[in-house]
Amino acid sequence: MSKPVRVRFAPSPTGPLHIGGVRTALFNYLFAKKHNGTFYLRIEDTDQTRFVPGAESYIFEALEWLGIAPDETVGKNEKFGPYRQSERKAMYKQYADQLIENGWAYYAFDTADKLDELRKSAEGEGNTFIYNHTVRETLDNSLTVSREDVEKRIANGEAYVVRFKTPTDQTLELQDIIRGDVKFDTNLLDDKVLFKSDGMPTYHLANIVDDHLMKTSHVIRGEEWLPSMPLHVLLYQAFGWEAPEFAHLPLILKPIGNGKLSKRDGDKMGFPVFPLEWKTKEGTSMGYRENGFFPEAVVNFLALLGWNDGTEQEIFSLDELVQKFDLARVNKSGAKFDPEKNKWFNHQYLQKQSDEHLAEMFQKILAEKNISTTLDVTRIVSLNKERANFVTDLWDLTDYFFEAPTSYDEKAVKNWKEETPELMKQLIAVLEGISDFTSMTIETTVKEWLTANEIGMGKVMQPFRLSLVGKMMGPHLFDIVEILGKEETIKRIRKAIETI
Repeated sequence: MSKPVRVRFAPSPTGPLHIGGVRTALFNYLFAKKHNGTFYLRIEDTDQTRFVPGAESYIFEALEWLGIAPDETVGKNEKFGPYRQSERKAMYKQYADQLIENGWAYYAFDTADKLDELRKSAEGEGNTFIYNHTVRETLDNSLTVSREDVEKRIANGEAYVVRFKTPTDQTLELQDIIRGDVKFDTNLLDDKVLFKSDGMPTYHLANIVDDHLMKTSHVIRGEEWLPSMPLHVLLYQAFGWEAPEFAHLPLILKPIGNGKLSKRDGDKMGFPVFPLEWKTKEGTSMGYRENGFFPEAVVNFLALLGWNDGTEQEIFSLDELVQKFDLARVNKSGAKFDPEKNKWFNHQYLQKQSDEHLAEMFQKILAEKNISTTLDVTRIVSLNKERANFVTDLWDLTDYFFEAPTSYDEKAVKNWKEETPELMKQLIAVLEGISDFTSMTIETTVKEWLTANEIGMGKVMQPFRLSLVGKMMGPHLFDIVEILGKEETIKRIRKAIETI
C-alpha cells in the first residue's frame, strides 16, 4: 500500500444495526488489521428527521460484543474528530460554496410542489423526470437567474438547495477492487442535492468531505452504494483531491426467493438479523446475542458470506481471518443467508468451549428456573453438548437430570411388557447390591446379571432408560445412572413400575 490504510464504517443511527451492516464493518476491520491500518467509525447523522434514540449506543455495543470495536470513534482516539457528522456541520457550507465558486455546483430554488408537478407531468407522458443537464437550464436555479437575484433571494430567506452540476458527454471508467472496471455515462446521472437551506449537507457532500479530511484510503461499502460511485469520484475531481480506492461488497440475500435479506425474513423463519435485541413500542426484534450465539461464531459465519480464502476451511479465528482476508477474493454476486449453516457455526464454537465454561453458562439457565442441584453439572454438560447448537438447548437435552419424569413417551411405553415390572424389581435388587456406584461398575454388574439369567438386553435396557428419562433419549445409560446416584435411580424405577 502506497499510503497508510485507513478505512471506516459509517452507519446512520436510524435503528438497529442490520447484519449486512455488521458484515460491512467486519470486512473493513479485517482489511485494516491485515494491512496494519486503522479502522474508524463515523456516525452519519445529518438526517436528523430519521434519528432514533438509542441507535448510536446500540452500534457501539454491537461491535464491542463482536470483538471488532473501532480504533477511533466518538470519545476514543479522536485524531480527526468530531466523529459525529452533526457536530461537524459548520464546516460543510464552505465546501458547498467552493463548488459553486468553481462552477461544479449551483443554487436551486425549485419548490417541492413544482418538482412534484414536473414528475407527474413526465409520468403522464410515460417518461421519468430527472433533474439533470436536459432540464437544469430551464428551471429555477442560479444557472438561469442573475447573481444579484440569487443573492437577494438567499438574503430574503428563500429556501434553496445546492445541486451538483454533473458534467455532460463523459464516460467515467472507474476501478472497483471487487468488480474491476465499471463504466458510467454522465448523461444518465442526475444533479444530486449536496446542501440544504437548513444548513445541513446531504450524505453525498458530507461523506466525501469527511472521508478526505479523515484521510480515508479505501471505501469498502455495500453494493447498494455502487450507483453513487460516479458522483463521489466527480466530487473528488471537483475539489482537486485524490480519491480513495473503492470496493463494493455483494448483498446478503434472502434464504428463499430473491432480494436483499430483511427483518421480515428473520421474523418469518425464526432467525435474528440484528446482532443485539432491539425493543420498540411495536415489539422486540431478535438479537444474535440474546438468541445464544457466540460472537466468534457470528463473525466466522459473516466472513464467509461473500468471501472465501480459496480452500475448504470453514472455521477461522478472528486472527486467522485477519491474516487471510483479501478483497480480491470477495465475490461479485450476492451471498444467500443460510439459517441452518448459521446454527452449524454456533454448534462448532459451542464444542470448542470448555465443559467448565459451558457449565457456568448453563448454571445461569438453571438459576432462572429456580433449580438448585448437587449433581455434577459439568459432567452433565460434557455428556450432552455434542447434541446442542446453543447453551439453551442443554435444558431440553438434560431436564430429566434435574426433574424426574412425570410422564412417559407413548411409543416407548409399548415396549413395557407384562414381565417388565418383575424385571425392573430384580434390577432394583441388583443396583442395591452395588457399592462402587460408578458407570463402569454398574454396567458390568447389570450385564453380568442379564447374561447369567439369559435375559435379553432390550427387555431391560429400554424400560430402564424410560424409567430414568421418560423417553428414549440421552447419553450412555450408565453414565446417567451414576450421575443420578443409587437412591434417585431406584426411586425413579419404582415410580415407573407404579405409573406405567
